[in-house]
Amino acid sequence: MNNNSYAGNILKVDLSTGSMVNLPTNEYTDRFIGGRGLAAKLYWDNVPPDTGAFDPDNCLIFVTGPLAGFTRLGGSRWQICGKSAAMEPQYFSHANLGGSWGARMKFSGYDAIAVHGRAEKPVYLFVHDGKTEIRDAAFIWGKTAKETQAILKTELGKGVRVVATGPAGENLVTFATVLADDDASGSSGFGAIMGSKKLKAIAVAGDKKPTAARPEKLAEEADYLFRLRGKSGQRPHLWIHEGHTRQNICYGCVAGCARQYYHTSDNKKVKFFCQAADMYQEAVIHHYGDWNEVVVQATELCHTYGLDTFVMEPMIAWLAGCYQAGILGDADTGLQLSKMGSVEFIETLVQTISFRKDFGDVLARGTLAAAAAVGQGAEKLIGDSISTRASDLSMYDPRVYIVTGLLYATEPRKPIQQLHDISFTLMEWEVTAPEKVPGQITGKDFEDIAERFWGSRAAGDMSITEGKALAAKTIQDRNYAKESLILCDLLFPVVWTEGRVGDPAVESRVFSAVTGKETDEAGLSRMGERIFNLQRAIRLREGWAGRHGDALREVFHEIPIQSIRFNPDCLVPGPQGEPISRRGAVVEKDQFEALKDEYYQLRGWDVSSGLPTRATMQALELDDIADDLETRGLVK
Repeated sequence: MNNNSYAGNILKVDLSTGSMVNLPTNEYTDRFIGGRGLAAKLYWDNVPPDTGAFDPDNCLIFVTGPLAGFTRLGGSRWQICGKSAAMEPQYFSHANLGGSWGARMKFSGYDAIAVHGRAEKPVYLFVHDGKTEIRDAAFIWGKTAKETQAILKTELGKGVRVVATGPAGENLVTFATVLADDDASGSSGFGAIMGSKKLKAIAVAGDKKPTAARPEKLAEEADYLFRLRGKSGQRPHLWIHEGHTRQNICYGCVAGCARQYYHTSDNKKVKFFCQAADMYQEAVIHHYGDWNEVVVQATELCHTYGLDTFVMEPMIAWLAGCYQAGILGDADTGLQLSKMGSVEFIETLVQTISFRKDFGDVLARGTLAAAAAVGQGAEKLIGDSISTRASDLSMYDPRVYIVTGLLYATEPRKPIQQLHDISFTLMEWEVTAPEKVPGQITGKDFEDIAERFWGSRAAGDMSITEGKALAAKTIQDRNYAKESLILCDLLFPVVWTEGRVGDPAVESRVFSAVTGKETDEAGLSRMGERIFNLQRAIRLREGWAGRHGDALREVFHEIPIQSIRFNPDCLVPGPQGEPISRRGAVVEKDQFEALKDEYYQLRGWDVSSGLPTRATMQALELDDIADDLETRGLVK
């Protein structure tokens, strides 16, 4: 049985010394699959827990999974992992990206690139055909991410793929992004980590395409996936502008999705999709009286300079609130707050933050830190617009969806892939679907889905807490496996198709066909559980306060919900699948603490502390991790 689904090597680069070594991928993949799992173990092995995000000892890991490079699977996603400065305290975090860079990294001969150290002067990496060069980047330092991509492709050839950071990353803006080909943007502040290492970009090229252990079986599964997703696999296209938008398909996709490019009136092509497409929309409509292409310009500015739109959107709303309250003005900020919504305002704001000029230096730390620095009641004006300590936009609110409270509380940043398990299903529910078409999810269907995908029919009743702890664990375990393969979040899991409950076993069958490691649905979820517990161990070792740390922002307990994005009436299935509104609800603290009790029990953790037990770690084949935790008093 031939298995060349992995490239076979991990590249470790130390920018301080210029040294480079290869590690065998198979030392990590038996327990941790690839993707997030592989990165987490690399990080555990190489980064001391007291390392700061901007310290040379922080390891920035670019990684893909065993499915990358195969077509018709939607499996060429890739991740960046490392300690992030985007939240306080700083923690290990991740970014999940699409496009084609991840597949091309595998074609270059590597499953992961782990970057340590700090260069004395700006550099970029050129990784091609199993070779790596550290090259001078003085000529691209100060350029935007898109300018950097264009310059390097001119120098190295159009066949290369480039991931780069912009001025925001160079200037250590805590929420600076990276940008790769196809406008694939990665958050968690990893642009700033690249900047701290003087690493401007990584260019990859190669032609070492992977092969499956069981190609005939893989072809069968790809055909099956196409039948499942070919007709009904595309999410509602909420960002279409006739005559301007065209679909943008990532490498190896099975069917495409709602990912769009917007072609502007001045012949620019801008990724226009999901939250980023709407980031400045409300302000623009308020200022100009209607939608116009300033909305698109704002998205493009954030991407090219390297600012996370998930942070920028609530920051802009907070600045508007501070201006209206008389706390901040044009003169003391250097921003044209009185012209918010205009092209002049967004241009000034993006550049002020990216170069940390004047008040931009305060904003560069994120909204929560900026509000604390401003004082005068500015923190209260944030309200419930921010979901986590990473200052990112609140979505799929736990006051409405209940189970998402546990997902938010146990992750360092918004766990968007996990949140989508619930929210995407609700977007296809006939009551809240943006378009009414045959075969949409009914209330009974929702209960059937909950039973098959979330562990119980009770998980589908959003009026009660019953079943929600099991749903959270089930969703997390599945998603940690998915983010290690790495499969596209917009296509997996196949929850609903052609008017019937989907198939949650597809991922395990694809994994088996590609790697030759026969694994069923339960086995793959068990691997995800192992990876989730490894990440828990990393965060505990870095100072996460266990049960006390597993908390929501107080606003979710205090402010009654009034409306949420994509669901303004806060409608969810209730008893017997009948629609109810959660408008006016809060997360009751005693109920949430009871949910945590149940969740910890299901996880096999100590209920009083939220720490893992040695028995659980041993059952998950994490004895070596448990040994380290025990020396620190972090295992029961």
